Amino acid sequence: MAVIPKILVFAGSVRSGAYSGRTADVAQKELAMQGAEVTRISLADYPLPILDQDLEKNEGIPENAVKLGRMIAAHDGLLIATPEYNGSIPPLLKNTIDWVSQLRKDGGRTFRPLAGKVAGLCSSSNGPFGGIRCINHLRAVLVRCRMEVVTPECSVPEGGNAFDDEGNFRDERLHQSMEHLCRTLIETSRMLSTRIEA
Repeated sequence: MAVIPKILVFAGSVRSGAYSGRTADVAQKELAMQGAEVTRISLADYPLPILDQDLEKNEGIPENAVKLGRMIAAHDGLLIATPEYNGSIPPLLKNTIDWVSQLRKDGGRTFRPLAGKVAGLCSSSNGPFGGIRCINHLRAVLVRCRMEVVTPECSVPEGGNAFDDEGNFRDERLHQSMEHLCRTLIETSRMLSTRIEA
């Protein structure tokens, strides 16, 4: 019997009503519909200071970064829904990735939770381009962290009009894009799983 993949879903914004959060909601439902075991988190529950190597040297990596790293390690794949800030990655998301990428050990074991982990990407914006500049930057950063980023992606333009009253996409093409992304993420996560059981 095929292993049920575990997928961690989060948005790169914690603003109430953020398009990225609503996009993550759509992804969460689609992944579950396709048979994944989905964990949804908010980065608001894992606050981190701005990455500072002096702070890291004096106090170590913050506990919330370690918790996130362990959670990532315990899943087969990630789905990240990001907003676009000034054509690039929002500071909350970039800072979170930067801290987790600093992890090298957990107790006595080597621990690099991002390396080899499969990721799927969504973006959103209020404009017509759906955050495509940001998603390209995010892809490059995650590849640099040695993650396996799947090729399909889902970019949501005109975020204020993209969702119906049930929180689903109004546009059938967007729905198909999300469906394809989630299917690829599930299949690739199953095939390349590096999951570490908690």
